[in-house]
Amino acid sequence: MMLTHAPGTDAAIPQIADNEPMRVPMLDLTAHHEPIRGELVSALESALATGRFILGPVVEKFEGRIADYCGAKHAIGVSSGTDALLVSLMALGIGHGDEVITSPYSFFATAGAIARLGARPVFVDIEPVAFNINPEELEAAFTPRTKAVLPVHLFGQCADMKPVLATSVRHGVPVIEDAAQALGAQYRDGRRAGTMGTLGCFSFFPSKNLGALGDAGAVVTNDADLAARVRRLRAHGAAKKYHHDEVGGNFRIDAIHAGFLDVKLNHLAEWSAARRKHADRYDALFAERGLLNPAALVAPRRMWKDSGHTDYHIFNQYVIRTPRRDELMAHLASKEVACEVYYPVPFHLQGCFSGLGYKAGAFPAAESAAKESLAIPVHPDLSEAQQVFVADSIAQFFHAQ
Repeated sequence: MMLTHAPGTDAAIPQIADNEPMRVPMLDLTAHHEPIRGELVSALESALATGRFILGPVVEKFEGRIADYCGAKHAIGVSSGTDALLVSLMALGIGHGDEVITSPYSFFATAGAIARLGARPVFVDIEPVAFNINPEELEAAFTPRTKAVLPVHLFGQCADMKPVLATSVRHGVPVIEDAAQALGAQYRDGRRAGTMGTLGCFSFFPSKNLGALGDAGAVVTNDADLAARVRRLRAHGAAKKYHHDEVGGNFRIDAIHAGFLDVKLNHLAEWSAARRKHADRYDALFAERGLLNPAALVAPRRMWKDSGHTDYHIFNQYVIRTPRRDELMAHLASKEVACEVYYPVPFHLQGCFSGLGYKAGAFPAAESAAKESLAIPVHPDLSEAQQVFVADSIAQFFHAQ
């Protein structure tokens, strides 16, 4: 949401004394894990007892639960969200000279996985309210070399998948969903992130809503043949040990991570609900302080409100926008309020992609988001007092100007 100063509301803004710091971290994983520490230790001890550290029954159990959670027929645990993207592209046979259409505004792995296979990332600007790929601009990006579309469900909200899928079907190309930040997010038709396209990719990086104690990821699909190929590719292309049908990679998820994730999956609904509650509270706190520009609200449940549909946004990040982003960051740092920029340089302006020929101004919505967006704490363990302090600190910045 865009934060601006609404005139006439200064009297409602509390004054925060300089000697009233309240440290508010983006995420405190030590505190987050403490209530389930015993369960996590038990999972580790179980793995040590079995001696099965690579794949095995613990991984298979977790894969089954993730498939059920997402509403997919198959889930394949892999070594990271990046490798989930990479192995999905490999499973579709994408390689040198091919083109994959995606967003210019995401974590680097989205475009990096395409480039690693010798394919060309082709960018489509984002929708300026929701940060996700703009389906109205998708059609113009297709060429005879287009082999896939890779939309991103950024910050925990689904991209507008109905028109993305319709356009992709019309051109006869598959869709790979980058749902790294969106496990549990739901589109307006009731389907969950990762299950609407041909393949869906998830990250279990520790800071995600469902995080491992290290790198891990998963691929989901309803296509049995593709699922079998992903399983081969994650183990050097071998369905049977030492018998390699094709060249794959070492993309296997560790059993220890699968065990930890299996424990944490029991708590995911509670954690996601807490994030949504915190997002609602921020909405109300900013509105009370006269900081909102209603035309710029980004929460998808508002995006679809007029059509009578609802999305389920899981708020991996809660992102505000202001043209004075860097000044606000410095102010929040002085108040010991953590914040994070996701992402300061869109892909088409990254040095490694200079050879693609894009110039500044090519994707104005992505460039604006890169300059203005700022994530503030929304983790499940955030207290109401901390949120009030964050809102007051931001209000103090704007009303002091």
